[in-house]
Amino acid sequence: MAEEGKRSRVKVESILSVVSSNPTRPGKVHKLSLLDQSMGPHTIHIVFYYGSNPFSDGPMSSDLENFRVSLSDVLDEYPVVTGRLTRGPDGGGWQVKCNDAGVRVLQARVDATVDEWLRSADVDEERDLTVWEDMPLDPSFWSPFRIQVNNFKCGGLAIGLSCTHMHADITSATLLIKSWADYHSTQTLTYPPIFTLPTHTHPQNTTTPPPHSPTTNTTPPPTKMATKCLSGARSQCPDATPFDVLVALLWSKIAHWQEPHTADDNKRSISICTDSRGNRGQKTKIPLGYFGNALSFSVLTVEADELSSGKLGQVCEYVHRHVVDRAGPGLVDGDGEDPVRVYGPQITCVSTEHLVDAEKNGEAIMYSAVFDNNNNNNKNNIKGEKPLHVSYSYGNVVGEGLIVVVPTAEVGPGRAVTVTLPEEQIDMLCKDQEILDLEGVMVISGGR
Repeated sequence: MAEEGKRSRVKVESILSVVSSNPTRPGKVHKLSLLDQSMGPHTIHIVFYYGSNPFSDGPMSSDLENFRVSLSDVLDEYPVVTGRLTRGPDGGGWQVKCNDAGVRVLQARVDATVDEWLRSADVDEERDLTVWEDMPLDPSFWSPFRIQVNNFKCGGLAIGLSCTHMHADITSATLLIKSWADYHSTQTLTYPPIFTLPTHTHPQNTTTPPPHSPTTNTTPPPTKMATKCLSGARSQCPDATPFDVLVALLWSKIAHWQEPHTADDNKRSISICTDSRGNRGQKTKIPLGYFGNALSFSVLTVEADELSSGKLGQVCEYVHRHVVDRAGPGLVDGDGEDPVRVYGPQITCVSTEHLVDAEKNGEAIMYSAVFDNNNNNNKNNIKGEKPLHVSYSYGNVVGEGLIVVVPTAEVGPGRAVTVTLPEEQIDMLCKDQEILDLEGVMVISGGR
């Protein structure tokens, strides 16, 4: 949210609920997995920026009616999204009562153009484009999914999606918006949602929970980075992904600020979060359309001297081998009754390399969320456009920091990197010559 004493440029003008077009059968219940329940303290927030409003033209007389129609249609496919959280029998684990209670939708107006916003807004102000609300003690009447439709002065639009991490990870949340775009464009769903998996492929809790760590004050500027350092790192690690290289680069810069997390003071650790839907090493692959949590959290530890040696290729090899060797989803021990904050205490690095679609020339799936009106009684023949930028945030993150690496709108190795660290460390990173040489474009950085 905007800083205290600073007027917000985002004004919410209306709030309504949108339900599915067709009712779900009575009594339908979706049980959340242990991994889902372990994500309980956290929330997910995604903002899709568009240069124009795809709902301004369509079969209905207003943009509100146009997006309500297609949103209601796609919610037919997602009964878990319109349901409400309840406890299982005898006060057991969390489950979703699929009762068609609907999704809360907010309409807001932004006192800026999209370009002005991306240049001048900081991460605190971007929070105003989504809903930040922790789950109440009794969530039986509370909407776990919120969509905020933000209209800019230029006619542009930002769709802000907020949800509990217990319901979905960022892949599931991204594909919900992608499915909405497919429905609005009267196309078959590219990735139909799957809510249950065979027992042998279901995400389970497998690793040791980290201790709690205090939350830091952060200023995280996402930076669209052209990965010039790929060629140098790949001389030693030919199969390195942009995620591997960027994590290796940033870790080598910030390692000397880290506290040791082992008995050996000369070792430094990071937590790496990957998505098991994209893990080629699994015997049974989890479908991309699986709706829920399919994340793998693991800890990589390296000698501090190696991190500071300047040998980027070696550190990149450590990161790459660690990611490849992860066999499947896993998180924390326990029964989900006492969830812990899993993003920490080490710096957590989140990969979304699995969202790059190799079959579509490397296009990122989030940038294929095109609300095209050509097949939808479009009066003015306005063709839909892909998002200008997609932003990801997490709620209730603790520990040393967070690095999220996501694809950009341009096809290729370029990545958008969101770095959450104490402000003085952010300032030093922004002045680092090796990072400046990447010629990144700063967005949502408060004009840095």
